[in-house]
Amino acid sequence: MKKITLKSKRDASVRRFHPWVFSGAIAKEEAGIEDGEWVEVRSQKGDLLGMGHYQDGSIKVRILSFTSVDPELAFWKERMQKALEYRLRLGFQAAGPTNCFRLIHGEGDGLSGLIIDIYHRTAVIQCHTIGMYRNRAFIAEALQSLQGWELDTIFDKSVDSLPVEYATGRKNEFLLGQGKDDIVLENGHRFHVNWVQGQKTGFFLDQRDNRQLLGRYATGKKILNAFCYSGGFSIYALAAGAERVDSVDISAKAMQLTDANVELLESPSLQHQSITADVLKFLKDPGQQYDLMVVDPPAFAKSVKKRHNAVQAYKRLNASAIRQLPPGGLLFTFSCSQVVDKPLFYNTIVAAGLEAKRQIKVMHHLSQPADHPVNLFHPEGSYLKGLVVFVE
Repeated sequence: MKKITLKSKRDASVRRFHPWVFSGAIAKEEAGIEDGEWVEVRSQKGDLLGMGHYQDGSIKVRILSFTSVDPELAFWKERMQKALEYRLRLGFQAAGPTNCFRLIHGEGDGLSGLIIDIYHRTAVIQCHTIGMYRNRAFIAEALQSLQGWELDTIFDKSVDSLPVEYATGRKNEFLLGQGKDDIVLENGHRFHVNWVQGQKTGFFLDQRDNRQLLGRYATGKKILNAFCYSGGFSIYALAAGAERVDSVDISAKAMQLTDANVELLESPSLQHQSITADVLKFLKDPGQQYDLMVVDPPAFAKSVKKRHNAVQAYKRLNASAIRQLPPGGLLFTFSCSQVVDKPLFYNTIVAAGLEAKRQIKVMHHLSQPADHPVNLFHPEGSYLKGLVVFVE
């Protein structure tokens, strides 16, 4: 295994178990290291600090172990089983009210660069690094050996997550089985999931707890679910007895998914309307009146360079929503942009409230659920942030 040597005063974060080694921290690297190759990370004195995947870029090494390991099949089996046992402790059961969850959440599970979501008997893999992609065979075999959860389908959906030059010529494919879609349960609600053609791995599992919370406030209310994708918040609102739910997304395909999920309700709702439209333009219509709005846009910034423009977009969007809400209205608002941290997001909503000239109370601070764990030493893993606010 080739070696990476860090600069004498640039190894503090690794010693504090942060799993990223940035290019600027490297003093020396052995010749001939390939992207995706396992490497050892050592101090100037030669001490082993960790082992992980190398990839040329700003993050040169993603550490997968801070001790010496043999990166063969047994390593992957141990990590997968440990991750599953944690999820079983959270209460997920194949025959339970929720049979879909995140099994591997990158750094939160000690596997930087890897996402695996479970949809009942299907596992969907997303490799975000070349190293993870090169280890797909081990990953798939480890998934099939899990004790406590049976899988019959494994789908690799990594192409859009890999560097463009590496992904060229590769394709998403089934590594086990041929299932194309399925109906899963989330808190007793049924959803279609299409992991082949859908966004991300097919469904936004990270909003599970926040959708459940929405149900507490939905009864008898007129609700807007903006950027609805497949209608997750809409289904919870309808099941809780909302008077009316409008689901809005600019994607016609998303609206088809929403309609299909509404049809899965025990009594398909006549109180639901799917609207294909640009959300910002839709919110400018003064004729729209709702008691509760959900604003859950896609990531407006995926790099620090784009953060300022993203913050301005979040402010405009939320100011528009706040203006439309009547006194006593509720706003569920979110950001999944990792480069927009919680304090910045909070301050952005403050700015939106000031622009809208409304008095506002914070009811709930929202985040990602426990199956999307944040490594204590890697705060960057906390990406989803949200607020529920009461508008006076």
